Amino acid sequence: MSVETETRDDAGENRADQLASEFGEAITEMPIYERFAEAKRAVEADEAAQERIQRFEAIREDFMLARQTGQADEDGLRELQEAQEELHELDVMSEYLAAQSELELRLQELNEVVSDELVVDFGEKAGGCCED
Repeated sequence: MSVETETRDDAGENRADQLASEFGEAITEMPIYERFAEAKRAVEADEAAQERIQRFEAIREDFMLARQTGQADEDGLRELQEAQEELHELDVMSEYLAAQSELELRLQELNEVVSDELVVDFGEKAGGCCED
């Protein structure tokens, strides 16, 4: 590879890095992202939400362990579902989930725009997941 090719490749990578950084900044400036960030902060600051999140996570962990050991039952699943419903009943949490869903949809749209220029699904490959 010639020095000229290396320099051109480096310039292309540097430009891609800069554009990626600008892309990330542009996303954080979108109203839909700002709504999500505000909703996330509200959940983090809400004591009732935090208590319900901790309760839900503890029940979920217990259920997952029971499932792994073959001891999961309908009562455990019902308890998990009830804890999730109680969590989602909080206005602050339902606002967060709605904002998260809207943001995910918008990010998927942006992924499609980027992926149209590539041979691969950008978001899927950037996420680092492997598929068989």
